[in-house]
Amino acid sequence: MEYYMYIAMGIILLPAMIFSFVAQTKVNSNFKKYSKVESTAKKPACVVAREILAKNGINDVVVKKIGGTLTDYYSDREKTVALSQDIYDSDSVSAIGIAMHEVGHAMQYASGYFPIKVRNLMVIVCNISSKLLWPLVFLGLIFDLGVAGGGVIGEVFLWSGIGFFGFSAFLNFVTLPVEYNASARAKEVISKEQLLTTQEKQMASKVLDSAALTYVAALMVSITNLLRFLIVVMSGRKRD
Repeated sequence: MEYYMYIAMGIILLPAMIFSFVAQTKVNSNFKKYSKVESTAKKPACVVAREILAKNGINDVVVKKIGGTLTDYYSDREKTVALSQDIYDSDSVSAIGIAMHEVGHAMQYASGYFPIKVRNLMVIVCNISSKLLWPLVFLGLIFDLGVAGGGVIGEVFLWSGIGFFGFSAFLNFVTLPVEYNASARAKEVISKEQLLTTQEKQMASKVLDSAALTYVAALMVSITNLLRFLIVVMSGRKRD
């Protein structure tokens, strides 16, 4: 029975892992490809980001350079659009698209976009759950205190695991509309401000769309982990 359980767990995990690999490969490929295409505007991404922030009345956000590749992010707590070293000084189509995506996050906060408030709440919940629930799951695995072990400790392990993986899956779920909306805002700004030509906009869209797939992949992996844990739980109950 356990043999078939492990096969089932592998079958469930494999599609998510393959999709995750394909998504990451695609975003890296598109990023590198269109990083070689210089935008017609010939403006560095950092300059464009500052201009668009100012035009939208967002004057308390700074644009800074950070290390790494594709490590770009927006922090509302720090009021910072952080652009990686490959993006900050570049005027490529990829750089403009990614910079506008991060500016799109700043616009979300400025407009009071509701899904990002839900996401921030879930980040807090997941941070707390990772500190409180994951150690219980870890201890349960070490001491083999699964459902088959029975008793209160087994139930604590059970619900801690379900809670931990469930919160993680829900965080990835609410992240999807936030990221897709940021990309939609980026595309709208690019068109409205004529930052790129029609052909360049199509290239930038490919970069943004492939990046969005990585969040879909993260959701699939988190759901898969939840399902795998539930399989372990169900198997344990059948042994009782």
